[in-house]
Amino acid sequence: MRLTTGYEYKKARIELIPLLDVVFLLLVFFIYAILSMSVHQGVRVTLPVASGEAQQKTIVRIVLDAKNTLALDGMPCNMNDCVKRVAERVRRAPCAVLICGDRQAELGIGIELLSRLRTAGVPSVAFEVQSR
Repeated sequence: MRLTTGYEYKKARIELIPLLDVVFLLLVFFIYAILSMSVHQGVRVTLPVASGEAQQKTIVRIVLDAKNTLALDGMPCNMNDCVKRVAERVRRAPCAVLICGDRQAELGIGIELLSRLRTAGVPSVAFEVQSR
């Protein structure tokens, strides 16, 4: 004797609601993975600690890292090149110039850069520091 349950003649169905849940979970997972893999393009420096006031206008940042190399806008450059490019920028539009020097960098290079910027006609140069 053969029993019938009623399911023998029904076709298979694909449920869309669980499928959409899985797709959204995969989307969230991939977005989170992409955001966590973002790479910062800056140069890591350890700033000295001091007190001062924050600059409010346009800033040109010169980075002096622990290996005593200079970078302007994230691009490595030598001192002469850096001074020329910063002086040209300041002539086009007045802006504040910050020397972001690492704590391990040599003091002489920072002072020489400051002196050359002043002689090139840059009126306002400051050192960037961490607040206490």
